[in-house]
Amino acid sequence: MFVRIMIIAAVVLFFVLLVRAALDVFRRADLTGGSKAGWILLMLILPFIGLLVYVMMRPSDAQIAKQARR
Repeated sequence: MFVRIMIIAAVVLFFVLLVRAALDVFRRADLTGGSKAGWILLMLILPFIGLLVYVMMRPSDAQIAKQARR
């Protein structure tokens, strides 16, 4: 029973992170339409790997704000 609860919690956490990353892609002004579509497709086709790569490659909020001020 405990293992089942942990698996469900991990799956729910993964989907929450996936949705938050997808929303983040759409909100970013520094990405073009094509790159937004590419990230979303990557996250849909290879969800775990796509999410992992996006989180690792995404610039920090400070870097995004610095680019916006230019």
